Amino acid sequence: MQNKFKWYLSIGFFLLLVAFVASTILGVYHLNWNDFLLLFQSLFNDKVKVNPTDAYIFFDIRLPRTLLAIIMGSGLAVAGTSLQGMFKNPLATPGIIGITAGSALCAALAIVLGSTIKSFLPEILHYSLISIAAFIGALTVMLLVYGISFKNGKTHVVIMLLGGVAIAALAEATTGFLTFISTDDELRDLTFWRLGSLGAANWPKVILLTIVTCISFFFLLGNGKALNAMMLGEENAKHLGIDIKKHHRKIIWFSSLMVGTSVAFAGTIAFVGLIVPYILRLTLGSDYRIILPLSALFGSLLLLSADIISRVALAPVEIPIGIITAFMGAPVFILILLQFKKEL
Repeated sequence: MQNKFKWYLSIGFFLLLVAFVASTILGVYHLNWNDFLLLFQSLFNDKVKVNPTDAYIFFDIRLPRTLLAIIMGSGLAVAGTSLQGMFKNPLATPGIIGITAGSALCAALAIVLGSTIKSFLPEILHYSLISIAAFIGALTVMLLVYGISFKNGKTHVVIMLLGGVAIAALAEATTGFLTFISTDDELRDLTFWRLGSLGAANWPKVILLTIVTCISFFFLLGNGKALNAMMLGEENAKHLGIDIKKHHRKIIWFSSLMVGTSVAFAGTIAFVGLIVPYILRLTLGSDYRIILPLSALFGSLLLLSADIISRVALAPVEIPIGIITAFMGAPVFILILLQFKKEL
C-alpha cells in the first residue's frame, strides 16, 4: 500500500505540473513554451527581457488564477473527504448536505444588503464582508446538519442527507428571491456566485486563501487515524481513545472555513469534494491516512483541469467553472447511488 501511495503521489505531482504549465500558457492570449520559460527565468534574473504584455498576462492574470485553482481545489477536496469520514457516508460533501448553498446564500445577502450592513461595521471589515458572510453561512448550515443528524452518540445518515437537502432548498429559494429583488449590478455579482468562476482571482485572494488552507490543513490532515477509527463506529472509536467531539469540532470549523472562503472568492463550485475521495477510495481503499493527503493533491488537479476547460472549450467565451464541475460530478454521484442500490 505504501508503494502504491508513493506511485499515486508521483503521478499526481507530475500531472499537476503539466496542468500548471498548461493553465499559464493557454487562453485567448496564447503563450508558447518558450514564453513560459523566459517569464519563469525573469523571476530569478532581472536582466532577462520579456514582453510587457506577456508579463502582465502571466504574472497578473494567469498565475494568480492558476494558484487559486490549485489551493481552492485542494481545500474543497479535503473538506469533502473529512466530512465523508465524519458522517461515514460518501454523499456527505459540502454541496450535497447544503453547506455550499448556505455559504452562497450569506454571500448573496452581503451583496444585496451590503451597503446597509457596512454602515454598522468597522471600515476594516468592509473589504472582507462577503468572505465573512460566506463563512458564517457555511458554519451555520454545518452546525444545523450536524445537530439534526446527531443523537445518542450516533450520526443518522438518512436524516443528515434529508436535512441537508431541505436546508439547501431553502437557501436556494432565498437566493432566488434576492436575485429577483436585486439591481442590475447586484444581479451580475449574484450570477457570478451562483455559477462559479475563478476570473476574479488576484494576489490578495491567493495569499488569504493560502493562509486559510494551511491553517485548516494543519488541523485536518492529521485526522486520518481518528477517521479510520470512526469507521468502526463511534463507540468503538471512544474505546480506542479517540476524542470524537474534539475531532468533530475540528472538521466542522475548518471544513466550513475552507468552503466559506472558496465560495466568497469563486462562487458555488460543487462536486470537487465528492469526485476525488470517491475515486481514491475506489482504487486505494478506505485508509484516511492515505486518502486525506492524496485528496489535497488530486483536488488541486481536478479544479485546475476544470478551469482550463472552462477557458479553452468555447474561447473566447468562458464557461462558468461550476458548470464544468457539475458535468464531472453528476455521473460520479449516479455511480455512488447505483453502488448503494447493489448493496440493498
